[in-house]
Amino acid sequence: MLDTIIFDMDDTLYDQAATFRETCKKMLNISLSNKELDNLYLISRKYSDALFDDQVAGKMTLEEVHIRRIKDACADVGIEITAEQALEFQNNYVQEQGKIELFDEVIELLDYLVAKKKQLAVLTNGAEGHQRMKIKQLKLDKWIPEEQLFVSETMGYAKPSKQAFQIIENNLSLTKEKTIYVGDSFANDIVGAKQVGWQALWMNHRNRKIPETTVKPDRTVYSAKELLDFFLHNREV
Repeated sequence: MLDTIIFDMDDTLYDQAATFRETCKKMLNISLSNKELDNLYLISRKYSDALFDDQVAGKMTLEEVHIRRIKDACADVGIEITAEQALEFQNNYVQEQGKIELFDEVIELLDYLVAKKKQLAVLTNGAEGHQRMKIKQLKLDKWIPEEQLFVSETMGYAKPSKQAFQIIENNLSLTKEKTIYVGDSFANDIVGAKQVGWQALWMNHRNRKIPETTVKPDRTVYSAKELLDFFLHNREV
């Protein structure tokens, strides 16, 4: 029986690509289809994850990350932008994130889990102020207590490090075998959760290929609807 459900936030509870697409349409002087924009988004996420590790390690500043992740992603698809344009892109991206909304199915899921008296939490990588802004915009404290909304910068450790997940264990009353982590990043979320003995559900709504690794998710879903259905129809919940 699952007692504790812990969620990643970005591109798990809401569609992060939607804000990225809108920013691209405003900021890039080139016409791209939604499919091309979604591909650019995935490339930017790859760079974002890699550069975030360097930022956490003190190898680069947050501003340098903001410049590099979109500049390098654009370069991969033959679009050249300057550092100044990259920073302007970031500023507009933040403004678009002020409009984010939970997937409809996630709202239904959170209502259901609260009614079932499950222990809920969020573990998200990122800067404290920026992530708290998104937490507030998504109104996550309606379902999850403030003290169970964990941001990596404040914790001092980021996913997939064991320490990030162990801090959650130390702060919550949970049983590893009865805990499941839900996230979209295989490297950060699935690997991170499995290495501390939690169950892991991969929210693979971007249809990424599973990496060649011995680590396997306990369950993979491909949409917010499938995520909801898993919890509604799983006898262990």
